[in-house]
Amino acid sequence: MQCEAITWERLTDALADHLGGLNPADGGPWLKAAVDGAPAARTGEVAGRLADALRLRGRKVVVVGTEGFLRPASLRYEFGKEDPDSYYDGWFDIRALWREVFGPLEPGGTGRVLPDLWNPATDRATRSPYVQLPAGGVLLMHGPMLLRHWFPFDLTVHVRLSAGALERGTAAGAKWTLPAFARYEREARPGEAADVVVRADDPRHPAWTGLPGQ
Repeated sequence: MQCEAITWERLTDALADHLGGLNPADGGPWLKAAVDGAPAARTGEVAGRLADALRLRGRKVVVVGTEGFLRPASLRYEFGKEDPDSYYDGWFDIRALWREVFGPLEPGGTGRVLPDLWNPATDRATRSPYVQLPAGGVLLMHGPMLLRHWFPFDLTVHVRLSAGALERGTAAGAKWTLPAFARYEREARPGEAADVVVRADDPRHPAWTGLPGQ
């Protein structure tokens, strides 16, 4: 995989311009993009930068983080609090993401997206209001292991960390998740599946593979 150095500013501008020239693959009025990566890759920050760049171009954006769609603790911890296979297969409420985020953005949908569903700190529903995404708007979803669920994204960005950088950047209390990300690499091959790969071992000096087709 060949990457060239780029700044975050140039990266987000290039992605925003590219998204502005896309038509939704499903023929609907909304674009859907993913920023995929482990928590150590800070995908929320990348999605936030991209959302700002899109808004400067006059696009309406809804940012959804998958940490807002965790399943209740009783389900996440069914096999213990530090089970990598449970983290991989059972921590995130994929059905709710389809129902509350992607379903409303299908052709003929309402455009009413739920930005989050569950607060893991309180282990209760967030009761957040729905957000209306107008025609021409963009959904930006960020979080880990997004490229294994067949979500209907029009553009996918994978923020990639080497195994060493991932281990260094993962908090001590979360290192038990590292086998799940190794499994994701083996099974989903995100570096090959994503439209754009951003190497961020040193977050001050990212590098990327360029835009699709370049």
